[in-house]
Amino acid sequence: MEWLRHLAYDASQAGFLSESFAYGFVVNALLASLLIGPLLGGLGTLVIAKRLAFFSEAVGHAAMTGIAIGILLGEPTDNPVVSLFCFAMVFALLLHYVRNRTQVPYDTLVGVFLAVALAGGAALLMYVARQINVHLLENVLFGSILTVKDADIYLLGLSTILILIFFLPTFNRMLLTCISPDLARVRGYRTTLYDYLFVIMITLITIAAVKIIGAVLVGALLLIPGATARMISHDMGTFVRRAAGISTVSCVLGTLIPMEMGWAVPSGAAIILLCASFFLLATLYRIRIKA
Repeated sequence: MEWLRHLAYDASQAGFLSESFAYGFVVNALLASLLIGPLLGGLGTLVIAKRLAFFSEAVGHAAMTGIAIGILLGEPTDNPVVSLFCFAMVFALLLHYVRNRTQVPYDTLVGVFLAVALAGGAALLMYVARQINVHLLENVLFGSILTVKDADIYLLGLSTILILIFFLPTFNRMLLTCISPDLARVRGYRTTLYDYLFVIMITLITIAAVKIIGAVLVGALLLIPGATARMISHDMGTFVRRAAGISTVSCVLGTLIPMEMGWAVPSGAAIILLCASFFLLATLYRIRIKA
C-alpha cells in the first residue's frame, strides 16, 4: 500500500494528478471505491432479480448493532470487525432460516427484522456514542470513505476475493435460482444451497461497505445501479456490466468531487446522489423512447 501512495504522491507533484492525491487517505478512498463499486453493482443485479431490496437494508442496520456490541465488548472503536461480522452473519442467516420455516410473507418478515435491527442498533449506538465519540453514530449511519485505513482495504480485498471465488462460477445457477426456483430444481440445482450462498455474499459485502457507505446507504448502492442498468440493458451480460460500471463511477466521483470542490457533503451521501442522478437520466431516456 505504501508504494502506491508514494507513486500517487510523485504523480501529483509532477502534475499528472490532482494535488489531493499527495495525501494517503485520498489514495485509500479511491482504492476502496474501485473495489466496492463493481461488487455492489454486480451483486445488486441478483438482489433485483430475487426482489430482496429490503434484505440488504436489514443487514445494513444489523451492522449497527454489531458495531455497538463490539465496542461494548472492548473491540477497537474505529474497527470492531469481529463482532460486526459475527452479528451480521448470524442475523442474515437467521432471517433466511425463519423465512424458509414460516408462512409469514418475506417482505413482512424482513420488515420485522429491519425494525428490530434499527431499534437495537440505535439504542446501543446512542449509549456507546455518549461514552466514546459523539460522531460515532453519524459515521456508522452515513459512512466516511475518507477515513478508510489499510486494515479496511485489506478486509475489503479479502471480501472481494471470497465473493469472486463463489460469484463467478455460480452466477448463472444463482441467477436461475433467483428467477425461477422451480426450474432450477428441475435441472437438479440445490436451490437451498445457492440461496444461503447468496445471503452470505450479500452479508460479506455489506459488512465491508458499512464504513465506506454507511449502514443506511449500503442497501441503496446495491439497488440503484442495478435498477438503472436494467432500464438500459437488453441482455443479462450487459445488465451486470453496466450495473457494475454505474456503481464504480458513482463511488469514484462521489469520493473525489466533494473533496475537489470543497463541498461539505458526506461521501456516502454524495455517492448515492450520483447513483440517483444516473437513475433519473435512465428514466428520462426510457420515457423519451416510449413517447
